[in-house]
Amino acid sequence: MPDHSDTSERLASYADVLAGELPGNWTSTHLSADAKDDLAELADRVWDLDLVAASLAEHPLQEAAVLSRPDGAQLVLLDRHDERDGFLIAAIAPPALPDEAYHSVSEPNGIALADDPFLSAEQVADDLLARYDSALAQVRHNALGGIQPSQPDRVVLTWQQDGSVATATAGDRASEVLTSHGFVQDPQSGIYRLCGDDTQAQARALREIGPRLDALGIGIALQHPAGRTAPTVAPASVPPIPADPHTPATRSR
Repeated sequence: MPDHSDTSERLASYADVLAGELPGNWTSTHLSADAKDDLAELADRVWDLDLVAASLAEHPLQEAAVLSRPDGAQLVLLDRHDERDGFLIAAIAPPALPDEAYHSVSEPNGIALADDPFLSAEQVADDLLARYDSALAQVRHNALGGIQPSQPDRVVLTWQQDGSVATATAGDRASEVLTSHGFVQDPQSGIYRLCGDDTQAQARALREIGPRLDALGIGIALQHPAGRTAPTVAPASVPPIPADPHTPATRSR
C-alpha cells in the first residue's frame, strides 16, 4: 500500500512547482484530509462537468492543492486515482455569484496532467487557463449587467451610472496596472472599480493606465453600460473626461 504521507508530499511539491511556472503570480495552498469543511466547499465549486467531475463522483475529495492568482482566479490540483502517474487539475468557480451568472457559459472543464510540472504548466497555460479566463470574464459580466468581458489582450472599461468605471479583467498583469491606479476589486464578483467621486483623479488614472497596458501588449476600450455591442478600442492614452461625469455627452446610452 502506498504511503499516504509520500503521496501528500508529492501533491504539495508538484503544486508548488506548477504555481511557479504558470504565467502571472500564482501561489499554492495544500489542503489535507483534516480540512474537511474546506474540501467539501472546494468540491462544490469545481467548475467541471467532465473528467474531474467523474473522478469526484467516484472518489470524494480527501486532499487537494489550490493554486490562487491575485485577481481571484483559482485552480484545484487533485490525485488521478488511476494507474497513471500525474494529477487532475480543474478550475474553481468564483464564490457568491448568482446561478444566473453561469447561464450559457460553457464550463472550462479540467484536464489530466503528466508527472512533470514543467511540461504541465505549458499545457495548463495554453489550454485550461485560456478557457478559464474567458469563462471567468463571462460570468462576471453576467453577474453585473452591462460590463463587457475583457480578453487577455484587451481591457474593456465600462462607465457605471454612479460615475465609476468598472471592468472584469482577464489576467493578473492588467489587474496589477489597474490596482496601482486606484481600481479596487470586489472580493465576491472579482469586478474592478474606479470611483468617480473625484473626476479629475479618475481622468488622470484613465489616461495613465493606457500607456502602461499598451507597453504590455494590452489594448483598452472605454464604453457606456448599455446599447453598444461592439465597443471601440480606445487609444493608449484615454482622452480627458469632462468635469461633470453625469452630462449626457459622456454617460448617455
